[in-house]
Amino acid sequence: MARQAKVARAPSRRVDPLSGLMDGARFTPSPHCDVRPAGAAIDLLVIHGISLPPGEFGGPWIEQLFLGSLPRNAHPYFREIANPRVAAHLLIRRDGTLRQFVPFTERAWHAGVSSFGGRTDCNDFSIGIELEGTDHVAYTDAQYAELAAISRALMRTYPGITPARIVGHADIAPGRKTDPGPAFDWPRLRGQLAPSRA
Repeated sequence: MARQAKVARAPSRRVDPLSGLMDGARFTPSPHCDVRPAGAAIDLLVIHGISLPPGEFGGPWIEQLFLGSLPRNAHPYFREIANPRVAAHLLIRRDGTLRQFVPFTERAWHAGVSSFGGRTDCNDFSIGIELEGTDHVAYTDAQYAELAAISRALMRTYPGITPARIVGHADIAPGRKTDPGPAFDWPRLRGQLAPSRA
């Protein structure tokens, strides 16, 4: 009898609604966040892509950027970034490793000047997830598995986030941002989030 190939199962993730932290993610608090506006419901998930220096993977630079400790003299590109004060809620590394910088209950400074559905200042009502990557390099299987698991956990915790309200940075800041870029496989993510018909 032929053996069936194993299908890689995405990890299961859970959000602690009180702390706003994701299980399985190492939490290192960033100073680049603040309190969400009173009554702001979390109902948008924004997918970003990042690499530091551009096109290079690995190393401590993304974490140091989000923690406000990026050394300007470590690479010429870093001198071009004028004292950035940015952080996403989560970072998914190429190998699927998770790092959380801001609790989901707080406003991370990830979106910048942005709008969605007629509302501006998307940081107020969104969660930002960074994928280590670039616009033109394929993201990894481990990243898609983690992103799908995280998205499902966030949709359970914050029902205002639906598949239609999972967007790219380019969607909320067109002309200013391009990430996660053409390399990101949106049909793949949508398929992973579709209800099972088993």
